[in-house]
Amino acid sequence: MEQKPEAQASGSHAAVPRVTKDSSARERVALTQGRGGLMGVKAGMTQVYSEKGDCLAVTVIDLKPAVITQVKTKEKNGYQAIQVGFLDKKLKAANKSEQGHLKAAEATGFYHYQEFRIPEGDRLDGLTVGKVLSPEFVQVGDLIDLTAICKGKGFQGGVKRFHMAGGYKSHGASLSHRQLGSIGNRADPGKCFKNKKMPGQMGNERVTVQNVRVIRIDLENQLLLVHGSVPGPRSGIVTIRRTVKNSG
Repeated sequence: MEQKPEAQASGSHAAVPRVTKDSSARERVALTQGRGGLMGVKAGMTQVYSEKGDCLAVTVIDLKPAVITQVKTKEKNGYQAIQVGFLDKKLKAANKSEQGHLKAAEATGFYHYQEFRIPEGDRLDGLTVGKVLSPEFVQVGDLIDLTAICKGKGFQGGVKRFHMAGGYKSHGASLSHRQLGSIGNRADPGKCFKNKKMPGQMGNERVTVQNVRVIRIDLENQLLLVHGSVPGPRSGIVTIRRTVKNSG
């Protein structure tokens, strides 16, 4: 039996494939204006040895591509900044408005967006939509500030949340070992003051660790090793900037 050829879709109904650019093929540019900026994913901790033979505990940050999705100017937006997209999203997971916003960047979508402010008067040369931020604005030995969302601990008491001492451990106090104690006065003022340290939600907050030393930069594998710990769990998003304290 002769098979009929498949009918081709007409031009008005034909599905046009969305061409996206691979992150590895994009041009890289370093954000050097102001405090700079870079994005990464916390990969975990390990240890390395310094030139003096000291064993250093370091956190490995995976510098996945952060694509510039929008450049904001003083004339159009009232301030200077660049918007970057981080962690690629598949086309089916992005809505139409997001796809339209990223059309100039030739991308389908991102799970995380962030802005880096640029001081007034600084030039925006080289910072164009579609380029990827590179880690060249920091060098080994520099001090940086790392910002991330710390681990959420849920609802916790005052002893764990604020390191309170708790009550006496002697006999007769079996129900007040980990209680707060007094939280206010009597008739005057007759209330508990605002911002009193009490049980509540612990963690899941934006935390910045300042003056973190850069130990090693692996440009080939796009890895950044910093001294000490970094807020948040593994696979958490970390923002990297120059330190605001400028201490040596």
